[in-house]
Amino acid sequence: MFERTLKTYIEKTTAGFPVLLLTGMRQVGKTTLLSGMAEPERRYVSLDDMAMRAFARRDPEGFIRQCSLPCIIDEVQYAPELFIAIKIWVDEQKRTGHKPKGVFWLTGSQHYHLMKGVQESLAGRVALIDMLGLSLKEINGRGNESHPFLPSSDLLTVPAGMKNYNQLEMFTHIWRGSFPEPIADTTVERETFYRSYIRSYIERDVKDFHGLRDDLSFHDFLRAAAARTGNLLNFSDLCRDVGIDIQTAKNWLSILERSGIIKLLEPYSPNITQRIIKTPKLFFMDTGLASYLAGWDTPESLMRGAQNGAMLETWVFSEILKGYWHNGKEVNIYFYRDRNQKEIDFVIEKNMTLYPIEVKKTASPGAADLKHFGVLKQLGKETGTGAVLCLHPTPMPLERDVVSFPLWEL
Repeated sequence: MFERTLKTYIEKTTAGFPVLLLTGMRQVGKTTLLSGMAEPERRYVSLDDMAMRAFARRDPEGFIRQCSLPCIIDEVQYAPELFIAIKIWVDEQKRTGHKPKGVFWLTGSQHYHLMKGVQESLAGRVALIDMLGLSLKEINGRGNESHPFLPSSDLLTVPAGMKNYNQLEMFTHIWRGSFPEPIADTTVERETFYRSYIRSYIERDVKDFHGLRDDLSFHDFLRAAAARTGNLLNFSDLCRDVGIDIQTAKNWLSILERSGIIKLLEPYSPNITQRIIKTPKLFFMDTGLASYLAGWDTPESLMRGAQNGAMLETWVFSEILKGYWHNGKEVNIYFYRDRNQKEIDFVIEKNMTLYPIEVKKTASPGAADLKHFGVLKQLGKETGTGAVLCLHPTPMPLERDVVSFPLWEL
C-alpha cells in the first residue's frame, strides 16, 4: 500500500472534529487510506450496498443508532439524509458534556451534492478534505517528503541521489496516470481499467445524479474535453466538435468539475473581477484518464504528439495541487496571459507576492524559457523567485531570481 501524504493531515484534523468528510474522484484511494488508518473497532459501512443505502435513506437516525461507532461510511452521497442524523447525534453528545472527535469518517465522490448537504447540516462539525490521485513522490515511496511547492532559492538545496527521469520515463508516468489500482497491480490492463472507469462514472455518477440521457454524446464530450486539457476553454469549438449547444456544454462541464474530473484555472489579473470574466484554462485532474480519452495508445505516441506540452503542463498542475491539498493547504494559483500574447504557465500568489512558473520538456533550460517573467513587474505587485520546471537532472540558478528545478521533485 502506498504511503499517502494526506495521512498526516487526516490524523491531525480528525482529532479536532467529530466528523471528517474525504472527497475526490472515484478510485483515488479514499477508502483504502481511511481503512488503513482505522482502529480495529472502527466499523466500515458502504452505501454501495443497496440494502444499507435503502436503510440509511429510509431511517437515517435508526441507521446511526445501529452503527457501531466510530465508523467509516463510504459513498455517503447516496444517502444525504444521513447528514441531519449525524448532526443530531453530535449535538446530543455535546449537550451531555461529551466532545466527540473523529467518530464519523465519511467518503464521497460527488462533490457538489456532498457540499450542499454539509453546508446545510454539518457546518462547524465537519472537516472537509479533498483528495487527488497518487503523486510521483508517493509512487516512489516518498510521500512523507511531499510539501507545497513554491519557487525559492531553497530549491537549490534539494538532496542529491534522487531518481532522475528522462523524457520517455516522464511521459510513461504521465500516460499511466495517478490512480492507485493500475499502478500497484501491473497485471491490470490500462485500457480495460480506464474503459471500466468511464463506464462506471457515466452510469453511476452522471446518470444517477444528473439525469443524463444522452450518454453517447456525453462520452464524446469527455473525449473532446480531454483533447483540450492544458488549453484555453473555447466553448464554440467544443460544441462544434460534439454537436451540442453551449448551454449543454456548460452544464456538462460543470458536472465534470463537480465530480473532480477537471478543474478550471482562472487567469491572473490584479483586478479580481477581471479574473472571473477572462477565459480559463481547462485541466484534467488525472493525465492517464486524459491520455486514454484523447486516444494516446502508448507513452511514445504521447511524447511525440502535438499534445505533449499541454499534457505535461496538466501533470504539473495536478502535482502542485497535490502538494498543497494533501498537506492541508490552499493555493492561489493562476496562469498569465495578456493581449500581447505574453504567457506564463502558472503564477502562485502568496503573501501579496507573485511567483512565476514555466513548464518545459527540455533538459537544457535557458533565458528563452523565462522571457515573459518580467511582465509581472508591470502589475505593481511584489515578484518573488521564478522557476522553470524541466528535465534537467539537478536544480540550478538561471538568473538572479530564477531557478531551474527537476519536474520529478515537485
